[in-house]
Amino acid sequence: MKIHLTSVFVDDQADALRFYTEILGFVKKHDIPLGEEHRWLTVVSADEPGGTELLLEPAGHPAVKPYRDTLVNDGIPLAQFAVDDVKAEYERLRGLGVRFTQEPVEMGAVTTAVFDDTCGNLIQIVTRPK
Repeated sequence: MKIHLTSVFVDDQADALRFYTEILGFVKKHDIPLGEEHRWLTVVSADEPGGTELLLEPAGHPAVKPYRDTLVNDGIPLAQFAVDDVKAEYERLRGLGVRFTQEPVEMGAVTTAVFDDTCGNLIQIVTRPK
């Protein structure tokens, strides 16, 4: 068994696609219309095009807003992405205007940072020892 797909709820799929591809560097994998307003919209890592897909899922369900608001208010990231060097990625993303809620912090063998994905979520990036 392996993880094939996971999702993040997003306020606007077009804005999310722009952020996740143009800023974070993911690549669009699927973009299938689902009615007039929504799409089955997934992105993947440019380094692993056959890897786990991230669904940019519309945040329209009534349970989503209180769930995400609580996580954001408590500073809890919705997802975590691995990067080779958190400090370098932090600098690159800040240079692109990304707002961080946690600067790089060393926590034993790992380094983490947390940013606002502009779509209603906090996302953590992490570097683990190789």
